[in-house]
Amino acid sequence: MALLALRHVSKSYGALKVTDDVSLSVAEGEVLGILGPNGAGKTTLFNLISGDVKTDAGDVEYEGRRINALAPFERCRIGIGRSYQVPQPFSHMSVFENLVTAACFGAQVSEKEAWDIAWDVLQKTGLTRHANLPAGGLTLLNRKRLELARALATRPRLLLLDEIAGGLTEHEARELVDELRRIKQEGVTMIWIEHVVHALLSIADRLHVINFGKTLCAGDPQQVMQDAEVRRVYMDLEG
Repeated sequence: MALLALRHVSKSYGALKVTDDVSLSVAEGEVLGILGPNGAGKTTLFNLISGDVKTDAGDVEYEGRRINALAPFERCRIGIGRSYQVPQPFSHMSVFENLVTAACFGAQVSEKEAWDIAWDVLQKTGLTRHANLPAGGLTLLNRKRLELARALATRPRLLLLDEIAGGLTEHEARELVDELRRIKQEGVTMIWIEHVVHALLSIADRLHVINFGKTLCAGDPQQVMQDAEVRRVYMDLEG
C-alpha cells in the first residue's frame, strides 16, 4: 500500500486549472522527485497534499485513508511535514526555539521531549552552532537548513520538500543532498520538487513530470530524463 496517493486530483482558480486530473503515489521509504517548468502546478500539488489548499475534485489518501477534510495542522500531526520554497521561520525566535515550537505543536510532544528532538535535529542538519541565533539573521543556506529542520522536528513519515536546493551554490547543494540522503536512510519518505536537476537525480527513486497541471511522464529517473517530450518541454531540447 502506498504511504500517500493522489487520485484524479484537480484544482482550479476561476478558469485556470492549475492541477488537472493528477494521480500519483509514493511508497514508504521512497523518494519521488517532481519536475516541471515554472507555472506547471508543482507547488499547488504540495498545497493540496499539505491541506493549505482544498481539492476541487479527487482524493488525497494517506496510509489508505482519505484526508481531504483534514486541516493542515491535522495532516502535520499524522505525519506529513513540509518545507516551503521561501523559508518561513519565526524570524525573531532563535533557531532552537523554532525547532522546539515545531516539535511541541507538530509532533505533539512534551516540552522536555521537544528539547531532545530539537537538539537531535540541530545535529543532523548542521545547525548546532547557530542554535541560539535569531532565525531571521541566518544565511540562505542555513535558512534552507532550518526550513528542513523545522519539518523534521514534527517527526514526519512523509516529508514534502519544495525547491530546497534553489539559490544554493554547487558546494552548498551537495551538502544539502548529503543531509537528505541520511534522512532517506532513516526511512523518511520524501516528495521533492526541484529545479536543480542533478541534485534531484542523485537521490530520487522515481520522477513525476507535470506541465500545465497535467502529468507529462512518470517512472524511472533516467528513462524520464530521456523522454522526448520531457526534453522538449522541460529542458527545451529535441529528443
